[in-house]
Amino acid sequence: MQRILLALFCLALLPAAWAKAEGATVPMQAVKLGPHSYFVQGLPGAASSENEGFMSNAGFVVTREGVVVFDALAAPPLAEKLVGLIRNITKQPIRRVIVSHYHADHFYGLQGFKKLGAEIWAHRDAEGATRTEEAALRLAQRKKTLFPWVDDDTQLLEADRFLEDDTDFEMGGLHFALRHVGPAHSSEDLAMLVREDGVLYAGDVVFRGRVPFVGDADSRAWIAALDKLIALDPKVLVPGHGPASRAPRTDLVFTRDYLRFLREQMGAAARNLVPFEDAYEKTDWSKYRTMPAFDEANRINAYNQYLRLEQEGGE
Repeated sequence: MQRILLALFCLALLPAAWAKAEGATVPMQAVKLGPHSYFVQGLPGAASSENEGFMSNAGFVVTREGVVVFDALAAPPLAEKLVGLIRNITKQPIRRVIVSHYHADHFYGLQGFKKLGAEIWAHRDAEGATRTEEAALRLAQRKKTLFPWVDDDTQLLEADRFLEDDTDFEMGGLHFALRHVGPAHSSEDLAMLVREDGVLYAGDVVFRGRVPFVGDADSRAWIAALDKLIALDPKVLVPGHGPASRAPRTDLVFTRDYLRFLREQMGAAARNLVPFEDAYEKTDWSKYRTMPAFDEANRINAYNQYLRLEQEGGE
């Protein structure tokens, strides 16, 4: 009987083992945005076993001297699938990975690029992000929700080079502008502009076509970050989630103006000692109410910004 039970237990584990051995099975397509620039678009929704964690975007740029990747996706098998797409386009080595920020869905795939010899770059404010208690708790949670794509073999890799500020570099005749735009979605937010293509990889600083999740972020700094990206005047925008935009100024301005409205309304309430519930009900949200993620994000955004602005004196 014990042998039968052991055999049944092993059989129960086989589907997960096969899934890991076969790699990521979710659909992933490399979309060309410019002569040298591509991206893959994550699926909608939160990370789950159904989407295998593929819910954020990543990009890559092909030069005559190598490939620059922007973000590494949410699991090593997803990164390996992205490498396969890159290999279908070029045999140039993958030389560099730029990490927009150290949230799980953007960097858990780094080991797939590291083993190919790629150098990892991130902003200095991300240093130590993989060694915190919060990082350990998130990894444990992802091992449960994303097994077998995230498991005991998944490594949390720090950058090989931490950037102190804005950084420009050239590779294979193309010119890249890395811009520190944190603290916004995170303290270490980095965006990357490919100057020759006019393609801007913005990470989670921009949420396209939906109400952004702001939480208790420094909305004043976030607005300044968006102004910085608007000044770059890109032709194409790749957000951290959702489709690319051929009208990037529109999307950048939308996110900036939403944050301004949030600050104006909640700041005035905090300054005049109006209770949050009253302030929220009296605010005219009609411009945003029908947009995706309004119900999930807007009230949380407003409440957290009310508390922050209360501490800041409503300014």
